[in-house]
Amino acid sequence: MSLHDPVLQKLFQKDREILSQTAVPIVTVTGSFKEDVKRWYGLENENLSNDVVFSRAHFSMAYGALSALWGKEIQPKNGWLVDPTNYVSTKQWRSITFTENVGELLARQPILKKIKDLIDQFGRGKLPILKSITPPLHYLFEHTHNRVLSFHIAAGNILLESGKEVVQVITDPHVRDEYLRHAQNPKLTLCVFDELTKQDALEKAHILGKKLDPKRVIVTGPPIDQRIVLARKGKKYTNDRPLRLLIATGGLGTNKSEIRQLLHQLLPTYHSRPRPYQLMLYAGTEKDFADMAKQVAKEHRIKCEVVTKLSDQHRDSSTRLKAGFQNDHHFTVLHHPQIFDANELLIHYGFPWADGVISKPSGDMAYDAVAAGCFLLTLNPWGVWEENIAEIFRQKGISRPAEVANIKKQLEALKMEHLGKSWMSYAMKNAKEIDTLFLTGTKNILEVIRA
Repeated sequence: MSLHDPVLQKLFQKDREILSQTAVPIVTVTGSFKEDVKRWYGLENENLSNDVVFSRAHFSMAYGALSALWGKEIQPKNGWLVDPTNYVSTKQWRSITFTENVGELLARQPILKKIKDLIDQFGRGKLPILKSITPPLHYLFEHTHNRVLSFHIAAGNILLESGKEVVQVITDPHVRDEYLRHAQNPKLTLCVFDELTKQDALEKAHILGKKLDPKRVIVTGPPIDQRIVLARKGKKYTNDRPLRLLIATGGLGTNKSEIRQLLHQLLPTYHSRPRPYQLMLYAGTEKDFADMAKQVAKEHRIKCEVVTKLSDQHRDSSTRLKAGFQNDHHFTVLHHPQIFDANELLIHYGFPWADGVISKPSGDMAYDAVAAGCFLLTLNPWGVWEENIAEIFRQKGISRPAEVANIKKQLEALKMEHLGKSWMSYAMKNAKEIDTLFLTGTKNILEVIRA
């Protein structure tokens, strides 16, 4: 297939060629990151245009695997990542922006959450994005013979249907029927969150009348960028400084009304002495989210600093994740219009800095927060998979639901010491001592794909 943009057409052909040669071809469906693909090839690129983003999770997990394969330098022979969304034809691009707009509408309007399950079911099976990404997927992987590592079920199923061998990561502790569409296909291997998720997969396949070989369901743990795991080293909260709270949205600007409510309660504490809290907001690629944060800060006469790029110090790989984020004087917002850069800001500034994370209990934030040694307060989940995640970390003494309407009182209570230890210190200790399965998922998944 051909594309109108000659540079994009060149990238399309180069990706197809590398995928036929690389040791570990990786696919996801997260949105567009065309400028960063140009950068990977050493082509002229800009850092200003807006990516279309459906999910940070599906990008961060896939890029985490790629980062582990590359090390400090881009090494196409070791691994390569593609997203067919980058190469959807101009004619079908409206289906991509429509999908993003539907997702953003659901993410920002609490009243629509009540009908989300119906919309979600429709969206996963019927939205035209599936039709749009199929032709570029077939083209990209036409000459790929190595097993494909897939971080999105739609891409994995399409490639299985075209005869490819796929290692499909079930990214959450929840098995949707779509993951089992090709359960009987011996070319499918599933990587799952934990033993319970494996049992769920086998049980659900049996109920669906499909024979799934248990040997093709491998417990690996959740996929986490290993650079985030480094952030846990030496992390400890002490009462001699403000509590550092990272408040985070998802790829579509999720939980906006809850986060606005949190900011209205917590930002005024900047006027207190001693200051009890230091806040950082991850706004992702969503400009309206960053604008909302700046407006709330202005209303409360708090200086807001929007950070859009890594400092030279943090671009130097020898100092990454060691210095953390040093500016504790302002309310900080992390924002960039492109998903790669936004994700790097979160990894290098957010997780090494934070004591605790307030976010929905999603695969793109909860796993990372715990891996970084943080306690977790959870906002409203989007579905049963996020409810499962919240429950797992609640049982491990790391997470609690955020009392959004009374967040100051909740934080005060969680900071109170009992027998010499607060819940926050206890939760951070539990996060740092969590089973290694929750830290080594990416390594384990790469061992599966290489086997």
